[in-house]
Amino acid sequence: MRRTQRGVALVVTLVMLVAVLMLAATAAGMALMGEKAARAERDRHVALQAAEDALMDAERDIEEAAPDRAALLAAPGDFAPGCGTGAALGLCGPAGPGDPPPWQVVDLAADGAHGAHGADGATVALGHFTGAAMQTGEGALPMRRPRYIIERRPYHRAGDEAGAAARYYYRVTAIGFGNREGVQVVLQSAWRRPGD
Repeated sequence: MRRTQRGVALVVTLVMLVAVLMLAATAAGMALMGEKAARAERDRHVALQAAEDALMDAERDIEEAAPDRAALLAAPGDFAPGCGTGAALGLCGPAGPGDPPPWQVVDLAADGAHGAHGADGATVALGHFTGAAMQTGEGALPMRRPRYIIERRPYHRAGDEAGAAARYYYRVTAIGFGNREGVQVVLQSAWRRPGD
């Protein structure tokens, strides 16, 4: 009788030990999944903040442009189809009828190291025209500087006379990067100069 009881106690103990180990393994797996989700959310926030910084940099670019760039920004004809280079870098002209808008065609993430659009791509890196600085690298920093393009779009105010000259606003599309290669956030804003 005693031998049978000792054998049953050993089996019950082993079954309970296996159950506790399975619970511990499940808890460890859930903790790792939670940590990965938290890291992904942090990366997305880093990319979002970088894209917001690019939108603000584009506004500064429009408002405080150097004379040659200011002349390009003010002249609607200088926004040629596609996106410009040199002083017109990142200034994208209107799409043709039935064509997608430039922000859907341009590879926003492209630059000399990561894209096929030449040394600077078709987009403007944060600080290129404004001199703004941004740290990039490891940890909680974006892997590289965000980029943007600017489109000049016509509009008419309610109450404008028929045939009145169009007014213009700028549609800025920016992309920010997270800590890892695949984490990107694209934001867009419409911006109008005071008095336009």
